[in-house]
Amino acid sequence: MTHSTSARPSLSPTPRSTLTRSKERGRSDRAELDAVLDAGLICHVGVVLGGSPVVLPTAYGRDGDTLYLHGSTGSGNMRAALAGDISVAVTHVDGVVYARSAMHFSMNYRSAVVHGRAVELTDPEARTHALRVIVEHAAPGAWDRVRPPNKKELAATMVLALDLTEASVKVREGAPLDDPADVDSPTWAGVLPLRQVWDAPIDSPDLADGIGVPADVLERSALGVSLAR
Repeated sequence: MTHSTSARPSLSPTPRSTLTRSKERGRSDRAELDAVLDAGLICHVGVVLGGSPVVLPTAYGRDGDTLYLHGSTGSGNMRAALAGDISVAVTHVDGVVYARSAMHFSMNYRSAVVHGRAVELTDPEARTHALRVIVEHAAPGAWDRVRPPNKKELAATMVLALDLTEASVKVREGAPLDDPADVDSPTWAGVLPLRQVWDAPIDSPDLADGIGVPADVLERSALGVSLAR
């Protein structure tokens, strides 16, 4: 992921991005939006296709105040994303919250929801930059060592840009919030934390002899192993 050096607009609530429930869990610092997006690998894009809502798991990348998405030029879902406003959500589950009563079970999470009108990128340099951002988001360090997209691949790929100004961030953390009358219950209460880790890399079966795992992949894998201990 890369970062824009231009001045960044504040994250200001709009009618669509204003929280209506558990407002105390909302976050107004724009850096927290960046953190949620940068920590994810898949977003869910909501579009209206043929008069019905559709939610699509999609790879993405962020550069400053812009979120990039891509897909096939033949995709009806991508065309639907240009036909009206879309919504993009990224969520991380950090743990299951066990309470003493069924209605107070919860999850610790970090989530972001973005609203807006996506714009198709047509300039070749802008499209290539966006694709680089998406690849580097999923696999930091990979773009410079692999073959870049050729003209045929670029012609078959639609690239969208979504401004991040209209967004909300919501975070739940900490212990269960039981009713005072339930605190003395003989039922266990607490949090079962959840985290993601990277396993050791697996060579492609058709990999030529003598090609080792790149340092950036090894470093990422080693980080995952240490976190798993």
